Amino acid sequence: MQYITFQVGEKQRLGLKQENVVIDIKELSAKYNGGEASSFTTDMLSFIQAGDEAQAYTSKLVGYLETNGEVASSVQYKAEDVKVLAPISNPGKVICVGNNYMDHCREQNVEPPKSPMIFSKWASCIIGPDDVIELPEESEQVDYEAELVVIIGKKGKDISEEEAFDHIFGYTIMNDVSARDVQFADVQWVRGKSYDTFAPLGPVIVSKEEIEDPGNLTMKLDINGEVLQDSNTHHMIFDIPYIISYLSKGFTFEPGDVIATGTPHGVGVFRNPPVFLKKGDTCTIEVEKIGTLTNTVK
Repeated sequence: MQYITFQVGEKQRLGLKQENVVIDIKELSAKYNGGEASSFTTDMLSFIQAGDEAQAYTSKLVGYLETNGEVASSVQYKAEDVKVLAPISNPGKVICVGNNYMDHCREQNVEPPKSPMIFSKWASCIIGPDDVIELPEESEQVDYEAELVVIIGKKGKDISEEEAFDHIFGYTIMNDVSARDVQFADVQWVRGKSYDTFAPLGPVIVSKEEIEDPGNLTMKLDINGEVLQDSNTHHMIFDIPYIISYLSKGFTFEPGDVIATGTPHGVGVFRNPPVFLKKGDTCTIEVEKIGTLTNTVK
């Protein structure tokens, strides 16, 4: 299933995307229950925290809708009529893995890391599809990074690699926007990667059942139509089960936590000549089986 956070009018809603239609899960739940919607249908974090119960309930709702077609007009919208927001805007953690693609290490002429390089971004820098990436005045080297993102669905610590997929809710896309001059001057990465608007996220969260092998997905990024990153997640140095197991030795994962799994070659700072985001650019990331994340720059 493809879960989405969207807006119609002034209200933010939790939705289920099916082809060109968005279903309002809360409104459908209210119809199904004959009055009041289930509490976990109000927002994405509550839904993820409800675990398997929520996803099983969604399947029941879809079955109900299919056999009660008259309900459709009051609970679903054409996709083009809604504003798509970041699928989750309030995760407890936004964890990022640096230098996790062999081709990205080669373009920097650095040795691949012996263990995952971990940093974080603040949740306050998350924006949604079609929102604007704002260039900070103190940086002249704002870069792009296409990344596959894992959304954690189940609390856990000391998770084995074999158990890792049991703790995943689904997958989405992030643009790990980075102020390189700030990042390199600070000799640590958090500030340069956490300016407001520096984490475009979306457009949907695809449930883990829909993606059999997240370690084999094509990924592309273009700016104004020019493809600058073109790779596949099979080039990851540390795969998703290893990352989850490695990190869970140190801290507890909570439902809704976000893991950005790294970017492939083609980032702007290591191109010759370098390519940085500028006012008026349109940056688009496409990841197989998930969709397209597009943002403009100002």
